[in-house]
Amino acid sequence: MTIKTVGVLGCGLMGSGIAQVCAAAGYRTIVREVEEPFLEKGMERIRKFLRDGVEKGKVTAEAEGKTLQNLSGTTALAELESSDLIIEAIIENVEEKTKAFAALDAIVRSHTIFCSNTSSLCITELASKTKRPDRFAGLHFFNPVPIMKLVEVIRALTTSDETYQTVFSFAQSLGKEPITAPDKPGFIVNRLLVPYLLDAIRSYEHGLGTIEDIDKGMKLGCGYPMGPFTLLDFVGLDTTYYIANIMFEEYREPAYAPPPLLKRMVLAGRMGKKSGQGFYKY
Repeated sequence: MTIKTVGVLGCGLMGSGIAQVCAAAGYRTIVREVEEPFLEKGMERIRKFLRDGVEKGKVTAEAEGKTLQNLSGTTALAELESSDLIIEAIIENVEEKTKAFAALDAIVRSHTIFCSNTSSLCITELASKTKRPDRFAGLHFFNPVPIMKLVEVIRALTTSDETYQTVFSFAQSLGKEPITAPDKPGFIVNRLLVPYLLDAIRSYEHGLGTIEDIDKGMKLGCGYPMGPFTLLDFVGLDTTYYIANIMFEEYREPAYAPPPLLKRMVLAGRMGKKSGQGFYKY
């Protein structure tokens, strides 16, 4: 099927980035947020990213204008009625996502495809709670969305071949490099990344080295763009803790169990860069 209009549910950090790349790729894009202040904050994030891109010579003024022309924001769910594909990017909570998809099911057309940007939840479970389990897939973007090239495409057990091919091609049309990931907690990237991050915390707890030296060791010794503690602060310690718990619940393997220090930092409100303090102060 042909995708012309894209709906994005949620205009937070991920949702605004997804809306931006969809509009930049030429799709009529409608992004919906629950309240006007949240919507305006997300839309301003997009405008600022584009302005900065023009100033740095990375985005042309023509591309900026085209993107903003294709993009509109709303607080009314009914505005997503004409969407051919809807990407959900709201809170990582099964109940909240289920309510959102139920509301969408009641207003969109029968051919509309639903996608979730979840980083950890079961796609088959989310699909099963809709009226279109065959037209449901996972579409997991990475932060910052306009810069990161990777997108994980996840098939539920119920996802039809046509839906999978349409979603995969759609990701390519955004200028992304999609990969097919299994419908298992963590998919591909987080399945490999999260144990590495958790092990870095455990190693630090056991006296392997300072936070700074461990980070420097992985950067300069392994060629990683950032060390594990810098990355933890960037991703969010609460996000990592949440994903780790889901993975441990599924697999019951020690490698996926959140270390005590991670739990205590989350309880203390040290979420990383977004809260001003994690393993480093910002």
